Amino acid sequence: MNPLSSPIIAKTLSKSFKEFFASSKAGGIVLIVCTLLSLALANCAVGADYLAFWHLKLAGMSVEHWINDALMAIFFLLIGLELERELYNGELSNFKNALLPIVAAVGGICVPALIHFGFNNGSPTQAGIGIPMATDIAFALGVLALLGSRVPASLKIFLTALAVMDDLGAIIVIAVFYTAQLSVPYLLGAIAMFALLLWMNRVLRVMALAPYVLGGAIMWFLMLKSGVHATIAGVLLAFAIPFSAKQDDQDSPSHRLEHILHKPVAFIILPIFALANTGIIIASGWTGDLASANSLGILAGLVIGKPLGITLFSLAAVTVGICRLPLDLAWRHVFGAGLLGGIGFTMSIFITNLAFVGQAEVINASKMAILLASLVAGVIGFTWLKIFGKPQAGDSDPDTLDFEAVQPASPAKG
Repeated sequence: MNPLSSPIIAKTLSKSFKEFFASSKAGGIVLIVCTLLSLALANCAVGADYLAFWHLKLAGMSVEHWINDALMAIFFLLIGLELERELYNGELSNFKNALLPIVAAVGGICVPALIHFGFNNGSPTQAGIGIPMATDIAFALGVLALLGSRVPASLKIFLTALAVMDDLGAIIVIAVFYTAQLSVPYLLGAIAMFALLLWMNRVLRVMALAPYVLGGAIMWFLMLKSGVHATIAGVLLAFAIPFSAKQDDQDSPSHRLEHILHKPVAFIILPIFALANTGIIIASGWTGDLASANSLGILAGLVIGKPLGITLFSLAAVTVGICRLPLDLAWRHVFGAGLLGGIGFTMSIFITNLAFVGQAEVINASKMAILLASLVAGVIGFTWLKIFGKPQAGDSDPDTLDFEAVQPASPAKG
């Protein structure tokens, strides 16, 4: 079979995947600039005014609250759409292919959480256990994209699937463990709205986007009032919107919305989130805060726990035969992906805000640990893969040809 006409390639290396990967690369650079700008502003003469701006009240909520609860719901919507695409016609659509990144994600969640728990068991900062669980998709894929053809294409697919499943795990953790006082009537209302949207999709076959967006906004409001974090509504909305089994189907509402959201999320929403949440005051004794149990748990969880968990769980799964490595990947590539998985940033900061509500000093120290851990993980991961990640000359997995070499096949019928 000619590998360029393989239906597996058409599924794996879709136009949507390449758009998602490209936006992550550029978006990661913008995130770095916004983070450095936020740090500079918070620690200069206008620092007090800069930090106060994010706490201004607007329609009953602070500007920061609107960003973290409303704008980030759109980010979670994009994550949900990406997860749906991966499940239907991406790397996760084939159960055998999906097992490896799923198992790797479980390891990348459990080991960092256990490390943090080991440092903080029984202490007031035990609630931060979810902080090192998360991987920042934009930063991780952005660093990997800088390596270009110096790493196998299947590593890009593996890390994307791993990061998406990792974020799904973080979303579940947020919904279950970081829920405020629960309001059952509002929660039931949100569930009812979700059921209505599913009915519009599955029974009425409504294909226009507007009714789903309107219903999603109502579901977001009900979820906000319920006490369950409102961003969960974004993920639920993603799975309520009609999805076509055809790859890159222009008539699919899900595909159209994912295409619309790529650039606004990468270049507007996430940079605004970074500006609002990385205004960290670097006091004279900030290095001492890194020695606290919480900061050590975050640092060790992200820098050490992520690569260990991802690599060891993947190795165990392949050893017992429940899945295999793609033919052009070696264990050095998996370890490199694990190192990049230690870039927590967006999701880790997001969970920090939920874990330590009203504890400004703990939040500040946690964010400093996240930034430092993400920087270390990114630099080490990039260096490792640049030195050891080059594909072998004999590698020839037809599922994982270089993006630029693949001409997408015609969409499958159905």
